[in-house]
Amino acid sequence: MISRLFSSSVFRIGFGIALLVTPLSAFGELKLPAIISDHMVLQQKQANPIWGWDKPGTEVTVTLGDQVKKATSGDDGKWTVKLDPLDANAKPATIVIEGSSRREITDVLVGEVWMCSGQSNMGMTLAGDWKAEVESLSSNHPNLRLISVPRVGTQELQTDFKGQWESANSSNCQSFSAVGFFYGRYLHEILGVPVGLINNAWGGSAAEAWVRRDSLEKDPRFTTLMEGWKQRETELQSDEAKAKYEVALAAWKDKAAEAKALGKPAPRAPNSPDSLLTGNQRPGNIFAGVVHPTLGYGMKGVIWYQGESNAGRAWEYSRLFPYMIEQWRAEWGQGDFPFYWVQLADYQAEVDQPGESDWAELRESQTKTLSLPNTGEAVIIDLGEANDIHPKNKYDVAARLVRWALAKDYGMKSIEPQSPAYRKIQIADKKATLTFDHIAGGLRTVDVNDVRGFAICGDDHKWVRAEAKITGGDTIEVWSDAVTAPVAVRYAWASNPVCNVCSKVGLPLTPFRTDDFPMTTKPAEAK
Repeated sequence: MISRLFSSSVFRIGFGIALLVTPLSAFGELKLPAIISDHMVLQQKQANPIWGWDKPGTEVTVTLGDQVKKATSGDDGKWTVKLDPLDANAKPATIVIEGSSRREITDVLVGEVWMCSGQSNMGMTLAGDWKAEVESLSSNHPNLRLISVPRVGTQELQTDFKGQWESANSSNCQSFSAVGFFYGRYLHEILGVPVGLINNAWGGSAAEAWVRRDSLEKDPRFTTLMEGWKQRETELQSDEAKAKYEVALAAWKDKAAEAKALGKPAPRAPNSPDSLLTGNQRPGNIFAGVVHPTLGYGMKGVIWYQGESNAGRAWEYSRLFPYMIEQWRAEWGQGDFPFYWVQLADYQAEVDQPGESDWAELRESQTKTLSLPNTGEAVIIDLGEANDIHPKNKYDVAARLVRWALAKDYGMKSIEPQSPAYRKIQIADKKATLTFDHIAGGLRTVDVNDVRGFAICGDDHKWVRAEAKITGGDTIEVWSDAVTAPVAVRYAWASNPVCNVCSKVGLPLTPFRTDDFPMTTKPAEAK
């Protein structure tokens, strides 16, 4: 019985994927992907691809206003045209597509399009935000358009998904990404143009799942990662793994029945080998199943909130995260589009004593990625919750993200988007003087006057809590009577540090270290 159920489950998943992988031209008529549909938003001031499928060799004509574009479907049935750049326009337009049949895409607007990606903190819906009830009441915006991509994990490149564009209202906004929705609404209200948001976040996902599989396999920096997964895949697809799962499932059913009889919650069911193979950790799975169906759609840029699942491999993330961004940009073929992310929030028990932390190392890897062009980081070390990995204040998260877009993409140069950041250290008279960039009017403390969050060490690399004082607009002096010859300083170096320095516009000081001591998450064999 269990064996038949398992086989049936695999068949259903495989059949659903096959429907999306099979060239749509096999149906012998004009087909369009879900991303190109009624209520869509075209990215203003850039050429926008429009594509679909038809019988091979069919001439397809795409008309939008005075624009008429033609293409011929290839052997696989796919055709693509590019519309000429358009200015923002809130007046609904119709795109007419004629091939073996005729389709009309109605209520098309032109404005700003952003993709909202990452794991559960990007995926967390507006309904989960502290302000959900009030914010949903002010969320009827006909020219703010939303579309979500279902979570499909597969190694087979998907060409389409089930979804549709919708105008934002007080109902559908509650099931959309809170960070994404607030970010898009800010842009819509500030810029006064239509905004389209594509939500493809997947809770618990690892960064390697968001990258094309074969590109990871070709890069020697990720050899250990990929070899480990190949071994795991072989094990998961073995008869032994299936047999172990059947035994575990049977045992779970017995325990679940016992719990029910006692009025207690059932224990968590075991993961099937198939669920792991089609899950959100396997390299390439999300790229193939979620990203690829929208690949090439005209957009302004991406906002990203992910990293928790990679914290234990923070050293690797310093290579993997920028690589993912570079790969996406290459895949999209529209240059170095803006890519802005949220640094990990504070989480777990508060730590007021210095030590090592994989979350601190992951934050550092995120900050290092600012070396890529057109990137930005929203620091939220003050917005987390010790007892919840999903902090419920997403409104302020979006506000910090949108500063980057307003300042860098929409010409509002008076806005400082970046949190204060460490620049240099000078040591003299048993004290370290630190200088910072992006201070936006100067540095200050929050909550108490004392400066909190600094640690200092000598040649022994033993960290102690330090005293600190803001000594100028862009400098902080750090010292400890326990360290007579300091060599390095750290700030907010913990999963949930006690820290309180920010700029006068309210952006928290970016966690940092002045040392280059080996990262605790660096594998012994890594170079």
